[in-house]
Amino acid sequence: MQNYLETAVAALVAAAVALFLVELVHRLTRRFGRRSLLMTELTEHAHRPFQVVGTVLAVQFAVRFSTGYAVGEGWRQLLLHLLILGVIATTAWLVAALLIVVEDTALARFRVDVPDNRHARRVRTQVVMLRRLTIAVIVILTVGVMLMTFPSVRGIGAGVLTSAGVVGVVAALAAQSLLGNVFAGLQLAFSDAVRLDDVVVVEGEWGRIEELTLSYVVVQIWDDRRLILPTSYFTSKPFQNWTRTEAAVLGTAEFDVDWAVPVQTMREELRRLVEGTELWDGRVCVLQVTDATGGLVKLRALVSAADAGSLWDLRCLVREHLVAWIRDTRPTAMPRVRTELGDSTSDLPWQWVQPRRPARRSDTRAPDDARVFGGSDDGDARSEAFVGPEETRP
Repeated sequence: MQNYLETAVAALVAAAVALFLVELVHRLTRRFGRRSLLMTELTEHAHRPFQVVGTVLAVQFAVRFSTGYAVGEGWRQLLLHLLILGVIATTAWLVAALLIVVEDTALARFRVDVPDNRHARRVRTQVVMLRRLTIAVIVILTVGVMLMTFPSVRGIGAGVLTSAGVVGVVAALAAQSLLGNVFAGLQLAFSDAVRLDDVVVVEGEWGRIEELTLSYVVVQIWDDRRLILPTSYFTSKPFQNWTRTEAAVLGTAEFDVDWAVPVQTMREELRRLVEGTELWDGRVCVLQVTDATGGLVKLRALVSAADAGSLWDLRCLVREHLVAWIRDTRPTAMPRVRTELGDSTSDLPWQWVQPRRPARRSDTRAPDDARVFGGSDDGDARSEAFVGPEETRP
């Protein structure tokens, strides 16, 4: 009973002293580190794990060196073993907290709420991936060190090391997909192929990179759905990245109209529209005829915006405005199918007129510019070359 009391009193005194010292250091750090972002982050995020580590470590020393220690007492050995495990776990917690504080301090220097945030998003992606990797490594090492405190685990260590090669090969084959995704995640983080908040088109879906881990990527689609893909997808299949080099992008709006459309007037209307909206970034405003077949004229309006979201709204605005403009002010330019009715005496320019009977000509050969074979030396040579395959005689 005396040993129990001495151990309990020593543990309580050690815990009280440790808490007092930790609190003193915390207050001094908070007072003299107000102007330092790193010290401020330490006082806010590393205070609690520092308290736990100091308390557990102090109790462990108090129990170990308390008076009346006897080696054969099983309860004291069990308590010391549990305290050692607690010290290992809390120390890993403190190390992880310190690393997170350092990473957050580094990220604070790179703002993503600015128009040109490509470099900041790249650094944030790399730091987030490194944070996940370091935390995973710390957890694995912590569990390994805790297991090595058990004598039975240390006893089988030699046997495990001798068969490590075979086990490693089997594990690599079994976890081939998982390891491939992990390496793909690291490749994405440091190759700058894709970053957090990038605008991408994947599997026909338009969205932003919401989360990037070592094993999967979460794409937030425009309608708030989430598309979850393995990281190896972005290293093995093509995808569109609209913000790879900069946030500003170009977009099109196409129209099928009649041949009677006044292109220059419509071009001026497009310019007037984009100059009156804040969605346009002032870089590109072009209206061109890209096709004129099948009885219709295809017009393409090319506009630019500062980011993908503004571009989407700008394209919709251009379509809506120009459709209404054609309908209200230029109805003859609306798409239509023509049917000619009337007699041959009509003098309207778009009506059919009976052709005059051509005069007789003694020479009915086609002119040279209407013939491919014949009519000139080159045409005769082509005619001889294209006589067709020879007939096979039996």
